[in-house]
Amino acid sequence: MSHDHGVYGDADATEEQKTNPATGANAVASTDATLEGRAKSSNQHHGPKAWVWVLIAVVAVVAIVIGATIFGRKSDDAASGSGQTASTVTIGLKLAPTNLDIRNQSGSALDQLLIGNVYEGLVGRDSDNQVVPAIAKSWTVSDDGLTYTFALNENMSFSNGDALTAEDVAWSINELIDQQYHDADSLEGVTSVTDDGENTVVITLEAPNSNLLWTLTGRPGLVFDKDADYDAKTEAVGSGPYTVSKFVENDSVTLTANENYWGEHAAKTPTVVVKYFADDNAAVNALKSGDVQVLAPIVENLAEPFASDSEHYTVQTGDGTDKYVLAFNSKGEKTSDLRVRQAIRYAIDHDELIASRGGADKALGGPIPSLDPGYEDLTDLYPHDVDKAKELLAEAGYSTEHPLELTLTYDASTYGTELGDQLRSQLKQVGIELTVNVVEFSTWLQDVYTNHDYDLSLVNHNDSHDLYQWADPDYYYGYDNAEVQRLYAEGVAATSDEESDAKFAEAARIVSEDAPADWLFNFRVTTAMANGVEGFPFNMNQTLLPLYDVTYTA
Repeated sequence: MSHDHGVYGDADATEEQKTNPATGANAVASTDATLEGRAKSSNQHHGPKAWVWVLIAVVAVVAIVIGATIFGRKSDDAASGSGQTASTVTIGLKLAPTNLDIRNQSGSALDQLLIGNVYEGLVGRDSDNQVVPAIAKSWTVSDDGLTYTFALNENMSFSNGDALTAEDVAWSINELIDQQYHDADSLEGVTSVTDDGENTVVITLEAPNSNLLWTLTGRPGLVFDKDADYDAKTEAVGSGPYTVSKFVENDSVTLTANENYWGEHAAKTPTVVVKYFADDNAAVNALKSGDVQVLAPIVENLAEPFASDSEHYTVQTGDGTDKYVLAFNSKGEKTSDLRVRQAIRYAIDHDELIASRGGADKALGGPIPSLDPGYEDLTDLYPHDVDKAKELLAEAGYSTEHPLELTLTYDASTYGTELGDQLRSQLKQVGIELTVNVVEFSTWLQDVYTNHDYDLSLVNHNDSHDLYQWADPDYYYGYDNAEVQRLYAEGVAATSDEESDAKFAEAARIVSEDAPADWLFNFRVTTAMANGVEGFPFNMNQTLLPLYDVTYTA
């Protein structure tokens, strides 16, 4: 088993049993120096008599057999599990970063790889998407919601040995704002970030922002060494449990345990190699061959062989915040009609869509997934009801003789052609003729996102805390509801989680009732891994992937 999956699979007995290409001899014999010496002596013209050579030959054969048996047992032991904890674990991921500059380079691949592993934030996030201590061990919020005071841990350091101080924290956040690094706009309400030179940092706001702590769990809250000099595109100096020891663009990143790590999450495995696979079949083959021990994500339909081999593999699906949004242009010629939008929602059979993808995804009836604040199960608002859909279409003036014709525009290279075909088939049952317009993502950005020139659009919106999209009438949805905008603003300005959650939930219900989109499903990530791997996170591992706890026992 271990030489199928383990990091020791290429070592010891397996290597020694190979045939020597130079001599054609079995390498097992060559490992025994005594036998080598005797073999050489057989070529000498002067030596013992023939019977002596016969005796030596018998001894040699016996020795070879014994040796082969020993090595064979070693191989078998490795195959069945040596019980040793590996010093290296290799993980297969999908989206590769083009460089490591997390302050300037966009894309979730950097967040997934670096946050929590190499760089740490003022605060962090757990697998349930909740804010937890990180650089700050605790914090308080003033009654008016305008002042956040963070108490930092003591004796912290960066991977280069420099001390991590409150000055580094304040400098990092101020630099983000001043230099307008990636995600700086999320802190636009911050009026000051100050430190006391010891272990306290204070952030003040011009207005309450219930999202601030969660925002600081991402890039805006990352802490950098203000005195460090390094190439941020290929190197990293952070305070997390790992450092980057090797970066190969679009191929792999090697993480090595940070010898100067200060906290409670010290790396359990000395080396973690993250290997990127753009091709799903290549990724699956890598897991089968033992080149990687974990694959995240794996396409649900490709996971079946691993799921059915529980003796060697574990397959598990985790929750996330990815929402497959089928947007209806609220300002479109036909889709501005509420009855049309509602008819489409009634016509879609979500159970059928989810089942066709392997059944791991979850039904989602509104804009907030279960891991985000304000979540409410809204799947009952528009149950699959063909008759109701036909009735609404008739009220809107459409019939068999005058069918509703719509176009779905989306990037099939990312989301596949099956979804478009399924939606066309389902909508046809209620009298909607759907034309599927497959485009490149760049075309989608121009036509749909920028120009708002579309009827229906399909995109996976994977961000967390993104209810704001439905409170922005200029967003590509074209959805404009003053009540939703008011509730969202009140939720952001709330000074308690209970109040903000209630406001967001109320807004989300109105959005769903107005049907500016259908939420096809909440995409869930499936992970497959060799048995023996422990501590790998399943929830949200395409957003944040803490690796300090990962081990592999062969």
